[in-house]
Amino acid sequence: MTAQSLLTTLLPLVADLSRELPEGERYRRLLQAMRALLPCDAAALLRLDGEWLVPLAVDGLSVDTLGRRFKISEHPRFEVLLGNPGPTRFDSDSKLPDPYDGLVDGLHGHLEVHDCMGCPLFIDDRPWGLLTLDALDIERFERVELDALQAFASLAAATVNAAERIERLAIRAEDEHQRAEIYRQASGQQHKEMIGQSKRHKRLVEEIKLVGGSDLTVLITGETGVGKELVAQAIHAASPRAEKPLISLNCAALPETLVESELFGHVRGAFTGALNERRGKFELANGGTLFLDEVGELSLTVQAKLLRVLQSGQLQRLGSDQEHQVDVRLIAATNRDLAEEVRNGRYRADFYHRLSVYPLQVPALRERGRDVLLLAGFFLEQNRSRMGLGSLRLTSDAQAALLAYAWPGNVRELEHLIGRSALKALGNCRERPKILSLSAQDLDLPNVSAPLLEEQPVAAIPEVTGDLRLATENYQRQVIGACLERHQHNWAGAARELGLDRANLGRMAKRLGMK
Repeated sequence: MTAQSLLTTLLPLVADLSRELPEGERYRRLLQAMRALLPCDAAALLRLDGEWLVPLAVDGLSVDTLGRRFKISEHPRFEVLLGNPGPTRFDSDSKLPDPYDGLVDGLHGHLEVHDCMGCPLFIDDRPWGLLTLDALDIERFERVELDALQAFASLAAATVNAAERIERLAIRAEDEHQRAEIYRQASGQQHKEMIGQSKRHKRLVEEIKLVGGSDLTVLITGETGVGKELVAQAIHAASPRAEKPLISLNCAALPETLVESELFGHVRGAFTGALNERRGKFELANGGTLFLDEVGELSLTVQAKLLRVLQSGQLQRLGSDQEHQVDVRLIAATNRDLAEEVRNGRYRADFYHRLSVYPLQVPALRERGRDVLLLAGFFLEQNRSRMGLGSLRLTSDAQAALLAYAWPGNVRELEHLIGRSALKALGNCRERPKILSLSAQDLDLPNVSAPLLEEQPVAAIPEVTGDLRLATENYQRQVIGACLERHQHNWAGAARELGLDRANLGRMAKRLGMK
């Protein structure tokens, strides 16, 4: 490989530095450049996040790979790659298990014998992540010089480092890690990542960043199981209060007689069983954030007392006349329509308006399109690790079933489904398998006929009121546009879904004025 060919491959990456590109598109272009330089059947870019490797872009691997989080200690090939300062090529018959076993597109068996190589990326002399390449042809990488991969990795790292977007990502990742440590110490809970690439999910993340930097009261609404508590954690992590505690209270989990004590605290002798003085959730959250889940379950009496605290910042413990001043940012969540509750006289209008200074709607899983596959990948990797399996994957019919199901229980239902199905499928195996594949039958979802679209159900064919050719072309634009959105404008993936050759799809899009 000549220096000229290497520079020719990297020129598009250099040109991209001056362009505003979505994060995922920038990573995809990086992989495209690498595959042009070093042909392979599967490639991935993974970012190092503590003891985990997080896939940022994949090519030739199943979509759910993007939702997986690989624990380095459980994947020896990743350990070897990260342990070497330069590129590593594994023997084609290496006995080390491959993290992508069962995840390569078009290959439903094991990656028993194949070519595999990778190289760490360093930014500011610190390991940033990995580039990995896999080829099903065992002789594919024999003609590849490791120096070529090293040269690409060095220049790619410099390109990534120069990009403002990637710099912000690295700073934010470090900052969030520090905040997460403080949060875990304060609340004893584990931070959970928000996973998704759909437009609805990205809009939610942007709103979280926007409102997180303020001190406004936030009312999170959404169906059960969509992850409202996770959103509350993300808002707190994005706020100036992130180093202070996030205190949570499920208002539906306590009888009304104990809610006031939990919120405001009590003094000794305030009621039967109050043997000691106790601070309430407001005082514990002083300087930080108080998250009230299921806030629609609060009684009118408690609402009135809460309203006073929110307005003045002052509270009294039960049984005490002494005032305590608190500085608390309130985040509330409910799956009820509180505006309707107000109209029916079951909720105080003044309290509702005080809660909903910034209303935030969390989309249902059925509205997030292919995010269901990314979330499934996250839960699959969790269960693979928990069950001690080499690989846990979904068959193509299982993926189709997940996309087509309406998910009344949302993300929580998906998490339980993956865990339950994996356990049952393993129990049906006579011998412990190296790769456990979950089929649509294993998932045992209700029969569904067609997958949901990214944002809306499939649009009905529009009524033709004029020229038939123009109406047909307009409908073709809608279908192709929606398909491209689902595949993050990957034309090859869109062509596969539409049953078209990629070149034919390109010509059709050009004829329709879409290119």
